Amino acid sequence: MEQSGLAPKDLVPMIGRLNRVYEILDRRRPLTLKMVWRLHRELGTPAESLIKQDERRKPA
Repeated sequence: MEQSGLAPKDLVPMIGRLNRVYEILDRRRPLTLKMVWRLHRELGTPAESLIKQDERRKPA
């Protein structure tokens, strides 16, 4: 986001409401597959980097 000069509100069309964007950014909620594809398509972010499991977070 910093490299592209994006603010959280800029992610609303790809992720959903602003509160959902903050939940994703704070790692309280995972990205859905639909969000991953939208971010990949709109921002050119590699899908693999978006779906890669966070090593710090243990699976449920």
